[in-house]
Amino acid sequence: MLILLNGPPGSGKSTLAQLYVDDHPLALNLDIDRIRAMLGRWQDHATGAGLLARALTLAMARTHLEADHDVIIPQYLGRLAFIEQVEQLAHDAGVAFHELVLLDSKQNMLRRFARRTHAAASIHHVEAAAQLGDQAATNLAEMYDRLIEIIGQRPHARIVPSEQGEPHETYRRLLTALERP
Repeated sequence: MLILLNGPPGSGKSTLAQLYVDDHPLALNLDIDRIRAMLGRWQDHATGAGLLARALTLAMARTHLEADHDVIIPQYLGRLAFIEQVEQLAHDAGVAFHELVLLDSKQNMLRRFARRTHAAASIHHVEAAAQLGDQAATNLAEMYDRLIEIIGQRPHARIVPSEQGEPHETYRRLLTALERP
């Protein structure tokens, strides 16, 4: 199966994707931010690097799906184009496509991102905060609103409630969502 795990920054996408691959032998966690970070001087070419990382993600996912293994892509997506490309890939590969969205309230998401940034447990979290810039709260609120708009356009997307400090409960909800047709 191909799982697209969407959600605002700080919602737990990376954590849940890792839990999924830890429980599913040979499943592949295709974190686009990590793929982008493998590109030399990507920060100097952010837009091009992001597009290239998405193309690489699709190619890697195709290869892995053709080998009959699950793929999970944890990524905030506030535009339809890449979501549709991932869905088309699942169709072309003849595998089940699951579009899941991790959500908490907007205020909770803002607090969660701020806590994560303050703790800076991962270089990827530091980079995410840097990309949002000085207006992080405003940018995050706009990203949240765009995601809500996207959900309205994606009738098969399933919302998975995500609570701060409850990754295993959220993971249980994710697995339950995957069981539904």
